[in-house]
Amino acid sequence: WHGHCTSLNSSMRLQQEFSLTALLRRWKERPDLRGFSSASGGIIRQRPFLSADEGPCRRTYCGRGRECVVREVTGHAECVCQESCHTSFVPVCGSDGRFYENHCELYRTACLQRRRIFVVHSKDCFFRGDTCTMVEYNKLKSMLLDMQPRTSTDGQANAMDQRKILVDTMFKYIDRNQDGRLSSEELISIKEHLENILLECTMQDLLRYDDYNNDGHLTLQELYTAFQVIQLSLADDKRLSITTVTVGLSAVLSCAIQGTLRPPIIWKRNGIILNFLDLEDINDFGDDGSLYITKVTTIHMGNYSCHADGYEELSQTHVLQVNVPPVILVYPETQAQEPGVAASLRCHADGIPNPKLTWLKNGLDLQPHGSKQISLLANGSELHISSVRYEDTGAYTCIARNEVGVDEDISSLFVEDSGRKTLANILWREEGLSVGNMFYVFSSEGITILQPGNCEIRRRIPRTERILGSYDELCPRSKGVSSHECVWASAVSVRDKYVYVSQPLQNRLLVIDTQAQRVVQAVETDAMPVKLFYDKSHDQLWLLSWRDLLKSRSTLQVITSASTVEQRKIIRAPFERVEDFYIPPTNLIITHVRFGFVYLKSEPAVHKIDLETLRLVKTISLKNYSCIPASMAYTHLSGYYFIECQVEDHSGPSSQLLIDSVSDAVIGPNPNINGQPFISPDGRFIVSVDKRRGMLQVQTISFSGELQTSHEAEVSIPLADLEFQPSFTEANQYMIVVSSAQGSKLVFSDLASGRTKALKNVKDPIPAPSWPWGDTNRVVVSSGVFGRYLVTSSAESLFVLDGKQSSPHCEVSDVKRGNTVVWVGEV
Repeated sequence: WHGHCTSLNSSMRLQQEFSLTALLRRWKERPDLRGFSSASGGIIRQRPFLSADEGPCRRTYCGRGRECVVREVTGHAECVCQESCHTSFVPVCGSDGRFYENHCELYRTACLQRRRIFVVHSKDCFFRGDTCTMVEYNKLKSMLLDMQPRTSTDGQANAMDQRKILVDTMFKYIDRNQDGRLSSEELISIKEHLENILLECTMQDLLRYDDYNNDGHLTLQELYTAFQVIQLSLADDKRLSITTVTVGLSAVLSCAIQGTLRPPIIWKRNGIILNFLDLEDINDFGDDGSLYITKVTTIHMGNYSCHADGYEELSQTHVLQVNVPPVILVYPETQAQEPGVAASLRCHADGIPNPKLTWLKNGLDLQPHGSKQISLLANGSELHISSVRYEDTGAYTCIARNEVGVDEDISSLFVEDSGRKTLANILWREEGLSVGNMFYVFSSEGITILQPGNCEIRRRIPRTERILGSYDELCPRSKGVSSHECVWASAVSVRDKYVYVSQPLQNRLLVIDTQAQRVVQAVETDAMPVKLFYDKSHDQLWLLSWRDLLKSRSTLQVITSASTVEQRKIIRAPFERVEDFYIPPTNLIITHVRFGFVYLKSEPAVHKIDLETLRLVKTISLKNYSCIPASMAYTHLSGYYFIECQVEDHSGPSSQLLIDSVSDAVIGPNPNINGQPFISPDGRFIVSVDKRRGMLQVQTISFSGELQTSHEAEVSIPLADLEFQPSFTEANQYMIVVSSAQGSKLVFSDLASGRTKALKNVKDPIPAPSWPWGDTNRVVVSSGVFGRYLVTSSAESLFVLDGKQSSPHCEVSDVKRGNTVVWVGEV
């Protein structure tokens, strides 16, 4: 090998030709990848991806074969010849007639010799005018191997091990003086063995073309190269590598597999080969086989593996952990309380690792230890004052810290008599309680605006009330319907300024101004609008219309600038026969979502769409798994999409598939998990609900990106809906509230401990046949990240639940069929 480019077998040659082309293209496109070397000679050698400020070499381009250094004395950047190259074997032929181990060695030599050397692409570059062609030379080497005596093996040796044994035998036979080198005389000495064979090549050609260092001898290592004996190794302490990187930075994963003639390195994630995918964020593979990830996000965390092409049995595992600085919210930002009452200041922080919370009062450390009046609850996420005094007035700062950052916010407390007309009292009592923190409940009679703390109905909007600026009633009588009742399907809050609610029998949406607490507009839509979703990233409202109950001609529409009345516009998305759509929600860490998914009626595929342009990005086929999607969920930790597959005959539980959002490839089934997936707001818990059997299966995502099964819970009743409730005793933990599709039962379950508590006597829900807008005939809606209360419906009334006590709070009568509920809160 080391004497020419022609001794590659056909398979390896194709692979390396591809590698050379790809690497050369990327080499030209990525000057920042050049210049890997170690420091020596009073200079500081720059390495890529170290940090955002790489020093004087940051803007210096040195060209191939050279690298940038910083002189210790002057501190100036200079270009010098590369000190060394990596040992990857990607052979090239030079215009100087020499054979080089890779491109880097060729250009490094050109730099050292101060002359131009370029790559010769002809496969016969060493054989011009020579009768010893590539074919003849390979014949010679094959015959030499065939001449070696075969020794018995233990049956465990593979083909490469057997080839190595033959080359070892050959070397030992030719090396007559046993000096570990084959001289010209020793090679000629076995000429008699080849006299009767008509070949154009001789034993001297071994020395001529495979004497890599041109010392006139062949070593065993050079003979290994000539006969393509590939020896790979991986140190035991490097079989598992853990890399931790902060979100937003870049990462380099280097493969530690070493060896002579190491083939190109193959990288995998979740069993999917990454090398040949055109990925936006994993877009380069270095000359040394490293994997480069630019601008790391939480979806990149998880396991990666590398192995030499064709040698998958020897692989290295890389665990990529992604740290995220804390992001914090406090509630309330301002509150006014009278002396003697209790007050709570809440703080919620998300980050990786979990942040630790501390409090300051007016800039000084708060020391609640030993105090009967002040206590910290739920790992510091709640500061509770049992009986406030005037001296408790102040600015309370919550500080969240983890290994990679800090964040803080202030919650102000004013202790004063309610009769004082201060700015704090006006904001807290008049505006804060009258507008925000309300449930909007849409029932047969109209709209009920409910303040859950004291179960107070703030306003009722009857079905006969007129829409602002028109003569249309809130709920006009529908054709063919005898009773005069409101029919609702779905509602969403848009930046707490508006509530959009769909009226499927009126073919329209109503827009409610939350400040005025009245309906201000009706928006005509395609027939039978049933599902709404608000995309905060683009201020868009997505709307699914069935057209009819068979959903045979379902369409998608999008209202742009949904929070701005003047610019509101409705457009049609380019999809027909839409079964459903899915857009991942935002949270404290993920504030922007780029892609959504649409799935069509009876089609085993999901269609990925760009939310900005509404255009199709790609179609991901699920045909190999015979999966027609029924629902989807997403976690930004490791970037898993969970797809529930329909059960055609409804005879058994639905299965799940996993898709990797990094590669958009189907990983395979979510093993032994069934039902509809629900994801906690922070992405750390996956709860799969088998609604028919009443079975809950809980999985977690570790900070190293590992999907783990936690526990199961059998409720043994048909289930309708599930909602997450932040824990009041442990930070970064959740409880779930599950409603029954039949009967008068709800279940609270602690995800950390698996403990469950059943609530009975919450009355029967709307019968499933009487709720045609989906399989959720009893919704459960929470009151936000700091909310204590939840709302669930029954056929004849509404129930407010106390999430902190896991118990009923109150029942609101005269709210029939109130199964469309939305929360309008301050956070």
